Amino acid sequence: MKPTLEERLSILSSKGVEIIDPRQVYVDESIDLDRVFPGSILFPGSRLFGRSTVIAPNAKIGTEGPATVTDSAVGQGAEIASGYVSGAVLLDGSKIGSNGHIRTGTLLEEEASTAHAVGLKQTILMSFVTLGSLINCCDCLVSGGRSRLNHTEIGSGFIHFNFTPWGETGDKATPSLIGGVPDGVFLREERIFMGGSGGMVGPNTVGFGSFTVAGQIIRSEVPENRIRSDVARVIDAPWDYKPRGLFEPKIKKNLEYVGHLAALHAWYSLVRKQRLPDTRALAHARMVIEMAIALIEDSIVERWSRLQHFVGEKNPIAPPVFSRIACPLPISQAEQSHIDWVRSLSEAETKAGIDWLKEIVATFVNNNRVEKSGHALP
Repeated sequence: MKPTLEERLSILSSKGVEIIDPRQVYVDESIDLDRVFPGSILFPGSRLFGRSTVIAPNAKIGTEGPATVTDSAVGQGAEIASGYVSGAVLLDGSKIGSNGHIRTGTLLEEEASTAHAVGLKQTILMSFVTLGSLINCCDCLVSGGRSRLNHTEIGSGFIHFNFTPWGETGDKATPSLIGGVPDGVFLREERIFMGGSGGMVGPNTVGFGSFTVAGQIIRSEVPENRIRSDVARVIDAPWDYKPRGLFEPKIKKNLEYVGHLAALHAWYSLVRKQRLPDTRALAHARMVIEMAIALIEDSIVERWSRLQHFVGEKNPIAPPVFSRIACPLPISQAEQSHIDWVRSLSEAETKAGIDWLKEIVATFVNNNRVEKSGHALP
């Protein structure tokens, strides 16, 4: 017989999970109670579902209102103020503000955060990235900045437009890179600021150190260290649902985006996971990182399926080709935090790491060309 709800709550409470009001907390029978760790806090209105869910020590669920967590990992000291979180991973010290709607494929690295009423899907916010309120970002990877005081920020009221109505059912091969992985993971790049009350049409790229003006829609690439204000275009033309002159640039941007995901996967599997000591005290950290790796893998599958949809089901593309490139960084197990370890790397080690990840991106792009016929050529 499976334990009742009251028994499940009692088991969690007895091992050190703080349940503020058991009358207003629901822990589904699908939850693996060994993945909810002592020191975590479940506030009134907390609802946990899914066998893969992890709630690490000092994680806080529902600090400002009802919060539903489904098949997600909430790292040590991370917080969900209120809202809905499903198929996501929050690393240590990250935070989802009130009324968040966080869906499959979302990863928040250390101390990344959102204010209230933010919707995210298939989106990666790297360390310290901050989002304002009333934002919708799907199919984005965002990095840049060095600390909580010097971080990439997206202003309130921003939308990443990730759908265009080309073709019979539309097109979502529209991922955008704001910053990037090879340089961004080392926390030494200039921050980026995306002005609020506006948005960006994907697929697109924004370089480190750039600033886009509030109240506009960014439609073109923004290089590094620029200030950009795009002027709205006036268009009045026949509409036929057929993309014109978009194929090659869009393919290139999609391949680059998946290349960055491949680099991030290598970073997590060959660096972050390998640094974690195999101790009982850090069991929660290993669970969270393993879920992050699985999330990145699923994100690659998602992006490739969107690319296939863009070129057309009648023109199948081959599965993506990856090359395993050895990590040049000295990796040893230690309880030192990931952020502190990254900051401790020498200039030479940092350069070697950046070159390694850039090689992964470039190799992926070169090995996965998609021609206009739709076939991926190794």
